[in-house]
Amino acid sequence: MRVIKQPGPPAPERIQWVEARSRAFSFTLEAGLPLLEAARRGFAAEGFAGGVLNLRSGALGPFAYVMPALSKTGDNAAFYSDTFRPCGITHLKTGAMTLGQRDGAPYFHCHALWVEADGRAGGGHILPEETVVAEAFAVDAFGIDRAVFLGEPDPETNFKLFGPVACATTGAETTSRVFALRLRPNQDFAGALEQFCSEQGIASARIHGGVGSTIGARFADGRIVEPFATELAISAGVIATGAGGALEAELDIALVDYTGGLAEGRLKRGDNPVLMTMELVLEVLTDAGP
Repeated sequence: MRVIKQPGPPAPERIQWVEARSRAFSFTLEAGLPLLEAARRGFAAEGFAGGVLNLRSGALGPFAYVMPALSKTGDNAAFYSDTFRPCGITHLKTGAMTLGQRDGAPYFHCHALWVEADGRAGGGHILPEETVVAEAFAVDAFGIDRAVFLGEPDPETNFKLFGPVACATTGAETTSRVFALRLRPNQDFAGALEQFCSEQGIASARIHGGVGSTIGARFADGRIVEPFATELAISAGVIATGAGGALEAELDIALVDYTGGLAEGRLKRGDNPVLMTMELVLEVLTDAGP
């Protein structure tokens, strides 16, 4: 399996996780608000300080983003491009967002694919500070209680990254038992989730949100993304017992690589190692029997 050397020592715990409670709901992002504030208000209205959401459409403008890029200094295994600010209204195609806390304030991590006003298809990492909701649009959200994704320095990658930490309940109404996760680098995406579910006695689970990166990509249909630096959003994901009796993760994703290449599809199990991080929420559907 592919491996990319990170600048710092690997943390002993390869999956950072917190058990929590959640509830699914939908809300409308308000036109004219910064995307960060619109997302914060939507979660707060349901009693949550944060969570994850999936984007199926939407209009943004002004809009700013970065793409994955090679590191110019060697301080990181990969880095970000300069900031792009396309003119006009950008229409989202698919994406995922994690809303958490960074530097004592709300912050999000969001990867998506979109079409810009001139018809150019693009993708990347949306910048919270400069992006505004151009037209109101609905999103599917999953609020988290008793855990928060917190941006903290990560010595292994030399980035400040979101990871789940336990926190006090907000008293929000919840319906589901969940695990907030962050997968660390150089472990197979599907395999790590399958092993985690097995260790936690989970027979089936559904993924909500899902923002991170893999070392290139290998798809179940045989397609290959060779450029190693990517930014990825999960569009759908489940872990359940396969035909052979073992847990299998089905991961449908959308990504952009550092050359600007775009790809969507189901990842091949066993051949898609995490590059920097993978943050998501696992909703427990059924527990394994005794």
